[in-house]
Amino acid sequence: MSKKAELMELLNQEKELVLTRFTDTDAWALGSWLVDTARERGLPIAIDITRHGHKLFHYAFDGASPDNEKWIERKAASVDRFGHSSFYIGRMLASEGQTMMESKLVSETDFAPHGGAFPLLIRDVGPVGHVAVSGLPQEEDHALVVEALRNHIAKTGG
Repeated sequence: MSKKAELMELLNQEKELVLTRFTDTDAWALGSWLVDTARERGLPIAIDITRHGHKLFHYAFDGASPDNEKWIERKAASVDRFGHSSFYIGRMLASEGQTMMESKLVSETDFAPHGGAFPLLIRDVGPVGHVAVSGLPQEEDHALVVEALRNHIAKTGG
């Protein structure tokens, strides 16, 4: 897949995965699905769901490390600052041959352009938070969050 096609696919995921609302109960349902799925698959991940700076769900499996917490913070900071998935940001920067500092004037000490954090997008509102996973290769972190959001939308109707 070309870089341009990959970027379009990632942007299309953001257009597809738009919610009509996101309540505390929705955070519990989404987080619980991630926990159950990760447990079934034996994935050593950490999970974070935050809305408007309020942490609504957080869980770390045995095998996840404090480093995963730092990765979540940095990936989520990228999503919260730029309104796109952390994977999109990383792929966009790679396609431009630039770093976060060169392109966005922010340090990778605080922002991580790596897959695993996705904006919580509300129809007619925009981004209100994020869901983030860390512990797998970045493509797999991203794919798991996308799968979780698709499942949530299918169950709740958005």
